[in-house]
Amino acid sequence: MKKLVMSLAVAGAIFAAPTVTDAMSMGDRGGDVRELQQTLADEGYNNASNVDGVFGPLTLAAVQRYQLSNGISSPAGNFYGVAGPATQSSLGLADGSSASSSSSTSSTSNTQVAGTSSSSDASAMISTARSLIGSPYVWGGMSPSGFDCSGFINYVFNQHGESLPRTVAQMWSAGTPVSNPQPGDIVFFETRTGPSHSGIYLGNNEFIHSGASTGVTISNLSSNPYWSSAYIGARSF
Repeated sequence: MKKLVMSLAVAGAIFAAPTVTDAMSMGDRGGDVRELQQTLADEGYNNASNVDGVFGPLTLAAVQRYQLSNGISSPAGNFYGVAGPATQSSLGLADGSSASSSSSTSSTSNTQVAGTSSSSDASAMISTARSLIGSPYVWGGMSPSGFDCSGFINYVFNQHGESLPRTVAQMWSAGTPVSNPQPGDIVFFETRTGPSHSGIYLGNNEFIHSGASTGVTISNLSSNPYWSSAYIGARSF
């Protein structure tokens, strides 16, 4: 399944932190990200100009280079590009005992495969989403008269009694990472820096979303090169 096993990128580092921070991924921001970037720069894996506290493609590439060079992960690994406990510990950002215990917890949470909703709930949600195909794109829109991408997802989930964060970045941070999305999960894309577009996964590499030029429509992750290259991961709720 093209791109759907793409590892999530993470950032989180400290000049001398006593404990392990949570694993961070593409789109994360803040002091932990800045410290990770600086530590990678000190080690020669990141450009000093890329110390801005935003985990984007340059930070992802730096983490991947460090993991490859130090035998932590590879392109075949589930956590390639994820600055989890093993990467943080190797960088000297946490002690080994904390990293070991956190690694077990992180591994459990990050390898979850299925979403939290039952298949019947997902089916009903997808039916609602499909009924909205053709609704126009409207910036900030949250009703059938017009949706932006996160407004569309919020509307569909709200129809089934579930409340989600309003923005794409907030949804990315709040959801549970899944390596292989299931129908009803949310797939995310980096169309600008960090997670900036999202849709509801339908299965068979398809997702439904409100596109700026299309309104609510169904697109394919594998056959559409734009979406396959922009895909950064999935979350369940």
